[in-house]
Amino acid sequence: GPLAACFFGEGAAGEGEFHESMNLAELWDLPVLFVCENNLYAMGVPLELAEADTDIARKAAAYRMPGEAVDGMNPVAVEAAARRAVDSIRSGTGPYFLECRTYRFRPHSMFDAQLYRTREEIELWKARDPIPRTRKWLEENRMASAEELRAIEAGVDAEIEEAVAFAEKGTWENVEDLERFVLMDEVPQ
Repeated sequence: GPLAACFFGEGAAGEGEFHESMNLAELWDLPVLFVCENNLYAMGVPLELAEADTDIARKAAAYRMPGEAVDGMNPVAVEAAARRAVDSIRSGTGPYFLECRTYRFRPHSMFDAQLYRTREEIELWKARDPIPRTRKWLEENRMASAEELRAIEAGVDAEIEEAVAFAEKGTWENVEDLERFVLMDEVPQ
């Protein structure tokens, strides 16, 4: 059956809305997959300075909800965990919590100097970058050749260039329409 997937970062795990949502989802037996993208920093604040327990997946147990943590840098592991979670939810057991332990290589914003982490830390995580790891895994398991992967990458690059060109050629909406239908002043026909 249908389910809802709710994605958020580890910084949200310390917010009241997080706990309220987890509690109600379990109380009402809602088919919700909670996915925490734990990249260790909530807007520059290291996880260990914001959370008493840095094992975010363990919070699910407080709501009698099944949950697990997975290597978020491994797409194969994430897919397998997501399938387990979806199967669990669709079997009627209620919500499920999945923590994907990952890393964000880029700053949170253009004003983020990233003074909260070291170059060594970034390099350590870059060695676990999912794109080259997955490329290597696909080649080693003979699921795709280097040539096939280059062709896929070229196709993706072309699609991105086309999307950017389309967006750049687009027109701006009239400022008068900025709030149109936001509060349903008019019912669309």
